[in-house]
Amino acid sequence: MTPGSGLCSSFKKQLLQGHHHLDTDQLFMALYTASAPLDLNVTTAYITTGEVSAPGYTARGQLLRNPQVLGPVANTAYMTWDDVQWPNSSIQARAALIYNQSYQTAAVAILDFGSDHFSNSGNFVVKFPPPGPGTALIRVL
Repeated sequence: MTPGSGLCSSFKKQLLQGHHHLDTDQLFMALYTASAPLDLNVTTAYITTGEVSAPGYTARGQLLRNPQVLGPVANTAYMTWDDVQWPNSSIQARAALIYNQSYQTAAVAILDFGSDHFSNSGNFVVKFPPPGPGTALIRVL
């Protein structure tokens, strides 16, 4: 895995081409181990290689709920979703991939956790950064 979090290069082009409707499309988050070949410049769609396989986790991940397209504030439009939670799970994950199930399972963003994160018969939670023009994961300046 190439370290780093951000928007996938392919998503940026597809966004300008009008392929993604982030407020209505079904976006998912899948979890990955450190061996996953995720790369912001190479990953173009959901992949199974290196995806987590663990109690409490289902392949392909979870639907992101409550999409909110916000702004513009300080000349920036941005968006967020509710935090994602896998309850009663025993997961070890290093990264996540957000992808658009509604458009060819296209890769949207990679979240590198920086190190392995764990749940042990408990909740595995991915918290989105606070929604704001300088903090949101997806923002258009």
